[in-house]
Amino acid sequence: MAAPLNIVFLGSDPIALPLLEWLADGGQALGRVTAVFTQPDRPVGRGQKVVANGIKTWAIARGLPVYQPEKLTEDVRGQLAALSPDVALVMAYGHILRQDFIDTPRLGTLNLHASLLPKYRGASPIQTAIANGESETGVSLMRIVRQLDAGPVADAERVPIASLDTALDIEGKLAVACVPLLARTLPRLAAGQLAFVEQDPASATFCRRLVKDDGRLDFSASAAALAARINGLFPWPACSVEIAGQPVKIGLADAPTEDTGHVIGDQPSGREVPAGTVLGADSEGLRVATGHGVLRLLRLQRPGGRLLAAGEFLRGFPIAAGTRLPSFPLAPLVAREPFRK
Repeated sequence: MAAPLNIVFLGSDPIALPLLEWLADGGQALGRVTAVFTQPDRPVGRGQKVVANGIKTWAIARGLPVYQPEKLTEDVRGQLAALSPDVALVMAYGHILRQDFIDTPRLGTLNLHASLLPKYRGASPIQTAIANGESETGVSLMRIVRQLDAGPVADAERVPIASLDTALDIEGKLAVACVPLLARTLPRLAAGQLAFVEQDPASATFCRRLVKDDGRLDFSASAAALAARINGLFPWPACSVEIAGQPVKIGLADAPTEDTGHVIGDQPSGREVPAGTVLGADSEGLRVATGHGVLRLLRLQRPGGRLLAAGEFLRGFPIAAGTRLPSFPLAPLVAREPFRK
């Protein structure tokens, strides 16, 4: 059997931890992580305490060298070269790589991108795929090139998106999906038999970095579109509505296909109620009129409180039928061209 590949890993997000654990255990005959490059320690939370990210913590626990450059200078490239890597494996690193850095490993630099390329190139592929109503997503293994997520793709592991999956749920599924993807591609890479296919640029779509205002909702949109956006943007930036002067966060929503009538309480309204009108609550959630169909809000959270099932939330924070929720235009999350900063 061939010697395991010498892998240098570049990443800063816990999504890569299942893959790293596998490489340190069951996958060690195929490849061994010998060093980690990750972002410098940053202040986090309300207290702004400087802490190490999960990737650094994992590497230190394994006794691996950790590099945390602010910029990828020539000296940093020299540090990478001194490690004599067979391949550099990148996932959610947070740095744009220089070409000489990309070219340093013997077999090149490969990226695990959390979408089925060429769809959803860019900064928020997990959230945007869900928010855009996709039924599946996945992880693509690609060669890194200087153009945004445009490198040739060797393979992908597909992951279905269920109707009640949030971005947090799908991130966990994608993290696990990296393992079978690498298990079948690393042996071919080591043998020089891993083929890479150029992406079709005509099929490419792009997503952008999310901002807090993306959590505002336009109830004139369809219930299905709103449920997808709510679930895709949880846990961050998270969608919310203002009720009685307080921002109420929405943690989960659905759009029951059989529920299309705009009915207030138990009685027909006698007229079409405006989009954004609270129709009442059923055993599952708070029902809201939309531009098409009824949106059901399943989990809610008030400021300083816990995320609760709607029924429990409404016992402590009643919302009367007929309440009108404010609407705001929905900023597009996906485009055919890269978003300008």
